[in-house]
Amino acid sequence: MLQLSNVSFQYKNKPILQDISFSFPIGQIIGLVGENGSGKSTLLKVLAGLLRPSSGDVVLNGEPVTRRSADRIAYLPDTDLFFEYYTGEQLFHHYASQFEDFSYDKACIVAEFLQVDKNTKLRQLSKGNRGRMKMAATLGREVPYYLMDEPFAGLDPIVREQLIKGLIQFTDIENQTILLSTHELYEVEPILDQIILLQAGSITAYEEVETLRDVTNKDAVEWMKGFYKKG
Repeated sequence: MLQLSNVSFQYKNKPILQDISFSFPIGQIIGLVGENGSGKSTLLKVLAGLLRPSSGDVVLNGEPVTRRSADRIAYLPDTDLFFEYYTGEQLFHHYASQFEDFSYDKACIVAEFLQVDKNTKLRQLSKGNRGRMKMAATLGREVPYYLMDEPFAGLDPIVREQLIKGLIQFTDIENQTILLSTHELYEVEPILDQIILLQAGSITAYEEVETLRDVTNKDAVEWMKGFYKKG
């Protein structure tokens, strides 16, 4: 299990994350939501071991998370220019050289499913197709945790729908967990098990999505807006 215990992070003495404790179990698709600047990207980088918390602990199965934890955590950044001078084919071979768990064959299958040409340089692809290629490379890995930073941002509805279908088809949800930050709640909500609301670097609320539907009779957007109204 991936766990945060009293984690805070500061940048140039400015608090970005504040005293966060949370556990991310295996077998879940979890949405991380909040306004721009709420700390979502920083939280994902801390969980991936790319940033070291200013205080607190990040552990995976009892071991501290560091950059070496990449052998059990796949991180998809929000950057659009992603290995821009590589073709998809070269990108897959690079991943294969870096990660023992990477399956070139699976990545090619995902790319074919997402209808993106792996023989074209990434910088020559449209933004939607670059998003597809990033997803293919990430899902080519076989790890317990996938951390995805705004994987659908700026993409048209058809591309978003394809990527969401790819998440379901090419992950083993009983044995893997996806944590993704997103503003596209309407499209993503149907596949979410949990939703976490981050505000000003703190987890304000979290809920099982099934509970939202069956008990509160709200969708995820209504639930999130309710906390902003309270604020």
